[in-house]
Amino acid sequence: MTETKEWPLWEIFIRGQHGMSHRHVGSLHAPDAERAIKNARDVYTRRNEGTSIWVVEASAISASSPSDKGPLYEPSTDKVYRHPTFYKLPDEAGNM
Repeated sequence: MTETKEWPLWEIFIRGQHGMSHRHVGSLHAPDAERAIKNARDVYTRRNEGTSIWVVEASAISASSPSDKGPLYEPSTDKVYRHPTFYKLPDEAGNM
């Protein structure tokens, strides 16, 4: 009996014609990145709405856990430089 190896899972991101950022549209299995792009084109851009396709092997993605939501996103009071509202800008600087 021969062992069959399953193709890796790829996450697909497409930038639309009227958008500046790529948007996750789905996943598919493919043997390599080149084939994943071609398959993504066939599956996710049927009406020429895409201008760019990104494929990322799912195993290469690192993600935070929903249980870390509180500590990860709560503002940190010991990092005042993140929101420098206490600086006085000179008038010559204009709107920043």
